[in-house]
Amino acid sequence: MQSKNLTCTEEVRVRFNETDPLGIVWHGHYIVYFEDGREAFGRQHGLTYLDIQKAGFVTPIVKSTCEHFLPLKYGETFNIVTTFVNSISAKLIYKYEIFNQNNQLVCSGETIQVFLDSDNNLCLYNPEFFQNWKNKMGF
Repeated sequence: MQSKNLTCTEEVRVRFNETDPLGIVWHGHYIVYFEDGREAFGRQHGLTYLDIQKAGFVTPIVKSTCEHFLPLKYGETFNIVTTFVNSISAKLIYKYEIFNQNNQLVCSGETIQVFLDSDNNLCLYNPEFFQNWKNKMGF
């Protein structure tokens, strides 16, 4: 396993419907922001959910963590930095860091997704399309 980092940074603006009456982002939206980061990562690096689906697989999340350090508020912009974590296991592991417009760390987290085939069987080995993607990316 190499220590190469493959990342993507996506800028987002806090929307009104994501905040509580105090104008602070409700904690549950950070998991949605992680999803925004995964979507952007997939578009940038050629590993979208549509690519995975076309190959005959789905990737449900089996674990997610999120640690909060500072609040985000309505109208602020922030960056989601999504980093792919290479693993020998048949998993998609992503780490996330969200930085506010002052480049302060707002929260960090991680998600782990597994591969299920078209019969909903858990894949114990990397699907061929995913191993090919990893090889192409230098992992």
